[in-house]
Amino acid sequence: MTKATANLLYSKEHEWVLQLDGNRVRIGISDFAQKQLGDIVFVETPEVDDEVTANESMGTIESVKAVSELYSPVTGTVVTVNEELADAPETINEHPFEAGWLIEVEMSNPEELEALLNEDVYQAYINEGEE
Repeated sequence: MTKATANLLYSKEHEWVLQLDGNRVRIGISDFAQKQLGDIVFVETPEVDDEVTANESMGTIESVKAVSELYSPVTGTVVTVNEELADAPETINEHPFEAGWLIEVEMSNPEELEALLNEDVYQAYINEGEE
């Protein structure tokens, strides 16, 4: 566990969540996910003011290997989109937990965070899948 990821929560679909102020969270994909995808060439995210729903598709991420769905780990309204990814989607490969974040959401149901995995449980989950 690194200091950069110690405060993150994870979904089983490999998205991470960082709690910001109030009910606002930042969402990205895990280092494990970006490694599985390979070189990322395109990202489609929801737009500001779009509604996202926990465990439902919120966009796609395209790599040289495949196109994959992005799933929202929480329900709420998109308040910020990482516009830098439009011109530099490879940022997700280079810095999945810093500059490679996807969107920020104002959660409508903060209790959904309780269903997410902490770093240790997430690591055990991905290690279990590799056996």
